[in-house]
Amino acid sequence: MKKCVFSGTFDPPTSGHKKIIEKCLALFDEVVVAVMVNTDKKPLLSEEERKALLEKLFSGEKRIRVEIFDGAAVDILEKENTPFYVRGVRNTIDFEYENANYFANKKLKDDIITVYIPAEQDSLQVSSTLVKNSVKFHKDYANYLPEEIRTDFLEMIKNKNI
Repeated sequence: MKKCVFSGTFDPPTSGHKKIIEKCLALFDEVVVAVMVNTDKKPLLSEEERKALLEKLFSGEKRIRVEIFDGAAVDILEKENTPFYVRGVRNTIDFEYENANYFANKKLKDDIITVYIPAEQDSLQVSSTLVKNSVKFHKDYANYLPEEIRTDFLEMIKNKNI
């Protein structure tokens, strides 16, 4: 059975994230979506809120498990007993960043196998930052969030100072 880990902050989960996870399902028997705790970022949503959105987004899919993880990517790969680490890339900037991380991770976990999945053309500009900025400036962001979680996201941000 092949299992992969796809990690990120998912603040919030976007339509681009959804497409990458769906591609993971075509390649792997089990997908662990790791909501990473990143102390360098100031998230809009709590880890629990992000996990809840991802679980709702994939509520009918038994091959996906969403976990909150506070540690390095190599640590969750060890915990999940898999070498497969999936990264979505939208452009050359993402690729350079992910490739540098790959070489750093390879020194920590020699058997790591990083799988780069390119974003679809209609998702190249989609990012969690774009969604947050759209919310902040009262711009339409409906196309950037999966329809299944739009209402939940709106409810979660209703009382936040954005």
